[in-house]
Amino acid sequence: MSETPAPQVWPTLRATDARALIRFLVDVVGFEETAVFGDGDVVEHAQLSWPFGGGIMLGSDREDGGKWCLRPGTFGAYVVVDDPDALCAKVTAAGAEVIAELNDTHYGSREFAILDPEGNRWSFGTYRGEPRKS
Repeated sequence: MSETPAPQVWPTLRATDARALIRFLVDVVGFEETAVFGDGDVVEHAQLSWPFGGGIMLGSDREDGGKWCLRPGTFGAYVVVDDPDALCAKVTAAGAEVIAELNDTHYGSREFAILDPEGNRWSFGTYRGEPRKS
C-alpha cells in the first residue's frame, strides 16, 4: 500500500466553550477547521484536521450529556509535528500553559506538552510511532 489510509479513528472531546477551543486549536496550534455544525454558542459537531494527517472531533458540553458524556478538560492527545521547537515558541507566545518543556526522549522524540483553555492535555513531538506489522 503506497498511501496512508484516511483516518478511521477519531479522538473526541467536549468543551464548555467549543467555539473558543476551536479558535485556539486552529489559530494557535495549527489544526485546520474542516467542519463546524451548530447555532450560536452551541457546537453540535466539529471536525478539525491535522495537516500531517488525522484529526479530532469535538462539540459543546450539554447539560443532558447527549449521547457522548465526556467532561470538558479530560482529553489528552499526542500529535506528530516536524518542528516542535517552532510550535512550542508559537503556542508559548500565544500564552498557552506549557506543562512539559521541550525535551529529547530516550525513544528518539523531541517533544513538549501544553494545556488548552479547557484543561485538555496536548503533547507534540517528532515520534511517529512504530511501523505497522504486515
